[in-house]
Amino acid sequence: VQLVQSGAEVRNPGASVKVSCKVYGYTFTSHYINWVRQAPGQGLEWMGRIDPKDGGSQYAQKFQGSVTFTADTSTSTAYVELIRLRSEDTAVYYCASVGASYWGQGTQVTVSP
Repeated sequence: VQLVQSGAEVRNPGASVKVSCKVYGYTFTSHYINWVRQAPGQGLEWMGRIDPKDGGSQYAQKFQGSVTFTADTSTSTAYVELIRLRSEDTAVYYCASVGASYWGQGTQVTVSP
């Protein structure tokens, strides 16, 4: 099993960014995809999850309205889109699946003027 994420991104405040997570090695619709982030000097923060089978999503309260999860079953790829970025969104973003058994390599998102 492998979860392969897209590369690092740099954005200005107020912009949006979309991070991808491509799944290899299991049936994409069999397990939720969780999204977790880690800001500099901070612990892991769970953002929410998506069920690729039907697109149903749960968002941590902090992220409701500023984050959207999607999943493309034709490419076994999950996405997280963050809008209205702020400097506090600077973090490494991870996808994780099969509970938390498998993790992507992380995607650095930097928000800077």
